[in-house]
Amino acid sequence: MQKILVVVDMQNDFIDGALGTEEAVRIVPRVKQKIMDFQGRVLFTRDTHGDDYMDTQEGKKLPVAHCIRGTDGWQIRPELAPLCGEEPIDKVTFGSSALGSLLLEADREEPVAQITFIGLCTDICVISNALLAKAFLPEAEIVVDASCCAGVTPESHRNALEAMKVCQIRIENE
Repeated sequence: MQKILVVVDMQNDFIDGALGTEEAVRIVPRVKQKIMDFQGRVLFTRDTHGDDYMDTQEGKKLPVAHCIRGTDGWQIRPELAPLCGEEPIDKVTFGSSALGSLLLEADREEPVAQITFIGLCTDICVISNALLAKAFLPEAEIVVDASCCAGVTPESHRNALEAMKVCQIRIENE
């Protein structure tokens, strides 16, 4: 049985760039340590938008250009980038169907016992992908390490953790 760690959107724009927060900056060392200590497969996701971002549905609701392909803000945090064993999964929206498909493929090769999520933002992309993983692999244990996540605000971070608990996702290190 295999274990998978999904590192969600640890990109410059979400840490100290266009949408950065103090909480996001503070989790970087814990995220790095979690990746280095993890015994299993590590996958990264990367929020990815084009130059037309402001014309998209998301851009109209969140009019802050961020994670534009090829920019510094789109890049995985420099201290984490060397830990990407595989090419990051680019995603154009909060949840990634490509991640779901990759998890299914991994499960066919060797059953997936556990999928752990860390990263940004707890209340948008972490919750979206954790619920997506639960839908794709309902018998795998889905875990979120709260100490390695940050939300848009501390309150929305806590709300997302509570919502995931109700959906049978295990929250650790609250």
